[in-house]
Amino acid sequence: MPKQVDYADRRHLIADAVCRLADERGLEGVTLRDVAARAQVSMGAVQRCFRTKEEMLAFTLGRVGDRIGERIRARLVASPAQSAGTALGHAATEIALLREEHRAEARVWLAFVAQAAVNETLAATLKANYAALQEAFTHLVAEAAPSADGLTPLDASHEARALLALTDGLTTHVLIGHLTPRAARDALHAHLANLWARTTGPTTAPADRPDQPDRSDRSDG
Repeated sequence: MPKQVDYADRRHLIADAVCRLADERGLEGVTLRDVAARAQVSMGAVQRCFRTKEEMLAFTLGRVGDRIGERIRARLVASPAQSAGTALGHAATEIALLREEHRAEARVWLAFVAQAAVNETLAATLKANYAALQEAFTHLVAEAAPSADGLTPLDASHEARALLALTDGLTTHVLIGHLTPRAARDALHAHLANLWARTTGPTTAPADRPDQPDRSDRSDG
């Protein structure tokens, strides 16, 4: 009997090969032939999984987003009792891709962002990803920072947009060496601390909110 092919696994294998090549060369250096060689499959196998290179790239972009989402969910599951504020800080930190082990992923992500500026398919995928992230951030901001007597209530959607833009900018600044990972984390946590101070007051923010970075994650690598 012919061997059964798991096309979902093969698509993931090919997407991972695209990521490795994009990290090394940028997306302009990714060809179907090179992807096939790196994934150790035939050109025909690649073409059976993806009708076009554009379709392959869009799937790979979604794959990168899925991996980030999986890390966020794993971090939240590991500490199920944390507040919405802590969850927001963890999510923002993961999305910013500041850790050394995520540096290659950051390079790949920014390569896709650059290509999306001239590719409508990739732009549509990115916009969908950002819309989902903004919706999640909006929900967490609204839950973590309800309006209080005598304080100005937050526009949760506005704050979510600002936080998402900040995480994206920090990714770039660290990647090009303008900021160290530590400085970027400090900027992110300072932004969050200011967010909570504007709703709960600077002396009343719950201790489990991510006002200060995790000391175990403060390397400059």
